[in-house]
Amino acid sequence: MAHVALFHSVLGLRSAELLAAERLRGAGHEVVTPDLFGGETAATLDEGFRVVDRVGWAAVVAAAREALGGMPEETVLAGVSMGTGVVGEVWAERPAAGGVLLLHGVADLPGSVRPGLRVQLHAAEPDGFAPGERVAALGRAAREAGAELEVFRYPGAGHFYTDRELPDHDPAAAELTWQRVLDWLG
Repeated sequence: MAHVALFHSVLGLRSAELLAAERLRGAGHEVVTPDLFGGETAATLDEGFRVVDRVGWAAVVAAAREALGGMPEETVLAGVSMGTGVVGEVWAERPAAGGVLLLHGVADLPGSVRPGLRVQLHAAEPDGFAPGERVAALGRAAREAGAELEVFRYPGAGHFYTDRELPDHDPAAAELTWQRVLDWLG
């Protein structure tokens, strides 16, 4: 069983993250889904970026830190799109993290990452939030640090391909993603 903190996208805490958390709980994992926007949600990326501007990035990250406060040090850090940026902000502060799961976006590897840390990235191909050069840079940094990075790209899928409520949804890619995530957590 893993403890997982799943940080939502720029669209806010929505059914996509809640359903993902339920799926992980169904496999026996403990999952929290912090609401980093205080209940606000958005229907589009542009609206979501306006919410982030209104709430403030520092407040978003502070909410993530607060949510992690009572969690075990070995908690898996997981992020969906913007949530991968949140993971990037708190990652260095959680050196004993049980793993890092990046969905629909890339985070930079902190300098303090421990050798053997398991990292998994799932992103559409192409995806502007997970461009090839950033994924390659993450791969180089992971090799240099001795982290175990797995990268899965989903050709032709849209950015939010795991979200069944959005036009990007790709059922086959989403199912494969969650199978791979559950295998990785197991």
